[in-house]
Amino acid sequence: MASAFPKENPELVARLRDPSTVRSAFTEATRLYTEPLYWQIRRLVRDHDDANDLLQNTFMKAWSSIENFRGEAKLSTWLYKIAINESLGFLEREKRRQKVSLDDPEAANIHNISADTSLNGNALAQKLQDAIATLPEKQRIVFNMKYFDDMKYEEISEILGTSVGALKASYHIASKKIEQYFENND
Repeated sequence: MASAFPKENPELVARLRDPSTVRSAFTEATRLYTEPLYWQIRRLVRDHDDANDLLQNTFMKAWSSIENFRGEAKLSTWLYKIAINESLGFLEREKRRQKVSLDDPEAANIHNISADTSLNGNALAQKLQDAIATLPEKQRIVFNMKYFDDMKYEEISEILGTSVGALKASYHIASKKIEQYFENND
């Protein structure tokens, strides 16, 4: 399902910063990062069409601000941050649009997962997705980045602007909540 981010390529980053090669380099970056970004977005928004739209928005924002990318952060981190921000903005707009109760956002997440016919994996995988959907947004993001993308806490910290200690605590709490969900829903 998920795809790991490609290894950082200094030559690609140099080509992105060179006006004479930026177009071809961006095309290559798009090819390399489409799948992993799609799955990160998809785990947050659940709907395939919404994920595709947000992926396109992510690349459009990246292209429109490519001249601001200096290579100080990893390319994957920069793209990941854009994708997460696009996804969070979308979720916030959807929450307002659907007028979902702020007291029960996980009910809407579970409904979205259950209604999504493309996530028809085995029962255990579905149960894991249901458990993840009950997590608060921040814990869900941290859990997805660590568990599915196997990202280092330092990378997640750079993307989310949160301390490593807070991320470790969020992941630990999320893991415990998921474990509890499995125990309560046998």
